[in-house]
Amino acid sequence: MDPEYKYLFKVILIGDSGVGKTCLINRYTDNVYHTNYISTIGVDFKIKTLKIANEVSKLQIWDTAGQERFRTITSSYYRGAHGIIIVFDMTDLQSFKNVKDWLFEIRRHASEDVEIIVLGNKVDLKDFLKVTREDVNIMLKNNNLKEECFWEVSAKENIAVQNVFEKLTQILIEKNKKIGYSKDIDKELIDLTSNTERGSRCC
Repeated sequence: MDPEYKYLFKVILIGDSGVGKTCLINRYTDNVYHTNYISTIGVDFKIKTLKIANEVSKLQIWDTAGQERFRTITSSYYRGAHGIIIVFDMTDLQSFKNVKDWLFEIRRHASEDVEIIVLGNKVDLKDFLKVTREDVNIMLKNNNLKEECFWEVSAKENIAVQNVFEKLTQILIEKNKKIGYSKDIDKELIDLTSNTERGSRCC
């Protein structure tokens, strides 16, 4: 394992097209926000190194296309994921209703013990919000998710974005201390990381 970090975690973002998955990743990894919208084609990923409790972790953060036609492509990337973040748009009720479908995809393709976080993006658009906290709490309860699994965020205004990834990393570190860290998974992710230098876009 590379001595510069102790843990390497695969985290994927899923959700409907246009909810802000790419913007959230760009905000967290590069602290930038682009106003022009370009839909992700297939799968892309970025790397972020962070230090929590004096332990260095590296996150391999996968950005997936939300369109139905890419669903079979992106489903293979659930395998080996340590954490999955479902993103919906707080101003788009249908994207929230579709969270249940994304949870179904997780249960079909991901490991049983994967950590799940749900993000309501665009919380800064207060005059246009269509999803209430009560709506979210009902959804969480119906899907056996704890309330702390949900975060309201804004990629545009940089609200709670860093906190989400740091909290998820902390959870993954604590879990791996209990069950043991798999170097085989680490090696697999390192191999994928090396491909990023040649171009991270996959189709």
